Amino acid sequence: MAGIYLHIPFCKSKCPYCNFFSVASLKSVNEFLGALYLEINSQKDYLDDQEVKTIYFGGGTPSLLKLSEINGILEKIRTVFSVGKAAEITLEANPDDITAEHLQEWLKAGINRLSIGIQSFNDADLKYLRRIHTGEQAERSIRLALDHGFSDLSVDFIYGIPTLSDRAFAFNLEKVVALKVPHISAYSLTIEPKTLMDVMIRKNQLPGPEEEQSVSQFLFLMQYLGSNNYEHYEISNFCLPGSYSKHNSSYWKGDHYLGLGPSAHSFNGVSRQWNISSINQYSGLIDAGKPHFETELLTPIQLYNEYVMVSLRTMWGAGLDHIQTAFGEGVASYFRSRATQHINNNEMHENAGLFRLTDKGKLFADKISSDLFLDND
Repeated sequence: MAGIYLHIPFCKSKCPYCNFFSVASLKSVNEFLGALYLEINSQKDYLDDQEVKTIYFGGGTPSLLKLSEINGILEKIRTVFSVGKAAEITLEANPDDITAEHLQEWLKAGINRLSIGIQSFNDADLKYLRRIHTGEQAERSIRLALDHGFSDLSVDFIYGIPTLSDRAFAFNLEKVVALKVPHISAYSLTIEPKTLMDVMIRKNQLPGPEEEQSVSQFLFLMQYLGSNNYEHYEISNFCLPGSYSKHNSSYWKGDHYLGLGPSAHSFNGVSRQWNISSINQYSGLIDAGKPHFETELLTPIQLYNEYVMVSLRTMWGAGLDHIQTAFGEGVASYFRSRATQHINNNEMHENAGLFRLTDKGKLFADKISSDLFLDND
């Protein structure tokens, strides 16, 4: 199974907490699309003729693209790659871009999964985050999407926002559960260095998030969604049975994927590559037939560390048999011995050679993973 990720680097406005590469303008869209088509051609051998089972339009805000532009990209991909007839094709969208007409157009283009950036139904939170939609628009966008046939629907929330009370967060979850949205992604507000929000908080122009609030809301998130039949299948992702994101799950399971567009990353099992984070440089280098990405050949230690980090984030866990087969008996013994303390601390549990994090362990996922890593030296 292979996937294709398309980074569409355009937004109406730049969210102050976002550190993904994007520009708040559409003036370079034609330049970008021309380079993207050339990149698709140049990367035709990257997936080694594997069938493409997932295509993901991320960003940025891919819902800003015109129908003709989405159709053109998909047609180009299908010309160059072998795309499965039942491929999952996801489009990220903001509530303010969702209309009945757009939904019909996206379905017609072959988009069969929608991911809506709700963040909150509470207008005070949206104002803090400088989102340009309202809570009312957010709810309406979900209802419209469901009414127009997007049964494979995901919504994003952010918790740990200083303006988000526990009661308001519970209201967010109650509403989306009542709407029977099949997939929910929820992320703790994280202040990334050099973002506008980071600058404003350091200048005391904006209150910053508190760890205690984020922890309590994450614990409530797990408890409430679990009690409503949602599976916690990855640290930040929950779904009704069978409604996993096939594309994102492929990342966590180590499948191969090709990233297209500025700043996009790719992985083919032995190396990782990442595109330059500039539309002008990306386009100029591709037009000139020059390398537009950097590549890193991954060592066995890096592959092991990545497997541990990614697999422990999921409900499928890390498999001792897989570690022994892929990395050797010595590495498997090392993993088991290092995992013992976390099992004793009720942060992990083992069943038939599969190691998974407990709810307590999920609070410390990064720390636990790093404790199981091998030293690159």
